[in-house]
Parts: sequence; structure tokens; C-alpha cells
Amino acid sequence: MLELFKAIGLGLVVLLPLANPLTTVALFLGLAGNMNNAERNRQSLMASVYVFIIMMVAYYAGQVVMNTFGISIPGLRIAGGLIVAFIGFRMLFPQQKAHDSLEARHKSEELKEEPTANIAFVPLAMPSTAGPGTIAMIISSTSTVKHGVNFPDWVVLVAPPLIFISVAIILWGCLRSSGAIMRLVGKGGIEAISRLMGFLLVCMGVQFIINGVLEIITTYHA
Repeated sequence: MLELFKAIGLGLVVLLPLANPLTTVALFLGLAGNMNNAERNRQSLMASVYVFIIMMVAYYAGQVVMNTFGISIPGLRIAGGLIVAFIGFRMLFPQQKAHDSLEARHKSEELKEEPTANIAFVPLAMPSTAGPGTIAMIISSTSTVKHGVNFPDWVVLVAPPLIFISVAIILWGCLRSSGAIMRLVGKGGIEAISRLMGFLLVCMGVQFIINGVLEIITTYHA
């Protein structure tokens, strides 16, 4: 059981900087200003469900996509590392706020015409929470898990859905408490946390690239 908790903790450490629920909170508050509490709660729940579904599909279908297109594990690690590092750089040196993104602007225009429009899938679930970086990280982690980890087989089988459920629950809790979080942390606090997470993502992306290059070198020498 301890191994299971270790695996879940490791998964959350890897995914939460990419998912970055606090950025989604700021986006949610910017888009849901005219919604009543019941509608906000419904959008929060649906966004969390969508995030869980996206992560599950990425984890279980990612290997099929790799095999279909003939993508090697080192290639995937290097590509995933580049994406993660790029997202980290954007979080470190943001050129635009989350609510200024193209998806957010389109959804804002839609909300003006229809106040009850669905914002759960776009932009809350994708790309704000389960975006390209999160999906790339999950697929890369899938290849790592299936090619040797130090956890028992039953942990490898059980842990991923629990990790994704945990991320979804954390997102749901943050969205439900969005007003309190903004009062407590403020926009400045969210930006500071986002930049710290951006630095972690740059480090993780570079390490992914290093691992991919080392694997290519090892395979070449072998």
C-alpha cells in the first residue's frame, strides 16, 4: 500500500505543475462572472470530469498512437521534453494571461450572446488544464512505466486512474473554492506560483530530453 501512495504522490508531482489548477481558477473567474452558483458548480464538476477523461484516453490510447505512427520511445521523450520545457518557459515569461488566450476570447464572446454557454471542456479542461503539455507528459510516462519501473505490477495497474482522479478532484476543489482562493492568494500570488511551476517544468523538460538522448546513445553503442 505504501508503494501505491508513493506512485500516486510521484504522479501528482509530475502532473500538477502542468495542470496548474490555480491558472484555471483565474480563467474560470474571468469567464464565469455572470453565472449563478448552481451553474458555476455544474461547470466545475463537468470540467473535472472532462479532465479525467482526457487523461485516461491519453494514457491508454497513447501507446497505440505511438505504435501506429512508428514513434520510438526516445523520440517521444525528446519531443515531450521540448513541449514541456516550452510551456515552462511560457509560464516563466508569460506573453499573455490565461484569460487572454484565443480559446478564452472566443468563449467570452460566446458567453456574451449565451450566458449559459458551456466553458467546462473549452477552455477549462482543454487547453487550460489537460493541454498539449499534460498529454505529452502522460504519453511519455506511459512508455516509461511500460519499460521498467520500480513499482509492483499491481501498483502500475491501479495508480494511473487514481492519479487522474486525484488531479480531477483537486481541480474541482479549486474551482468550487475559486473565490476564496483569489481572495487568499490574489492575482500576484497566482502569477508567482505559476512562474515557480514554470521553472519546474523547464527542469523536467530538459531532463526528459537528456533521458531521450542518453537512451539513443545507449542503443547506438549496444
